[in-house]
Amino acid sequence: MLNDFCGAEKVYIACGYTDLRKGIDGLAALIQRQFHLNPFSNTLFLFCGCRRDRIKGLYWEGDGFVLVTKRLETGNFQWPRNSMEAQQLTRQQYRWLMEGLQIDQPKALKEVVGLCAV
Repeated sequence: MLNDFCGAEKVYIACGYTDLRKGIDGLAALIQRQFHLNPFSNTLFLFCGCRRDRIKGLYWEGDGFVLVTKRLETGNFQWPRNSMEAQQLTRQQYRWLMEGLQIDQPKALKEVVGLCAV
């Protein structure tokens, strides 16, 4: 389900460690208080614990929250651990994360902006 999730306009990950014992209310409060974001928006929020083999996703579906957990049988998610902030992902970064890759691929082609024709 998470590999091909396309219902959200935006995807945010909570960088660093999150206590995955938290349920819907605890994660929604974390989104509001720590990250100053709206958990009731059309956004998928992803959280990862210290073992990096499982993630939780929280999504508001209009009439209630959906909370999903994904546990890898082998391997780990390449989760950014350097800060305690929420980081918005592009669709490509989300695919990389779900495929077990780092969200920052240094060899990936970057979008070119600011060009003008002469």
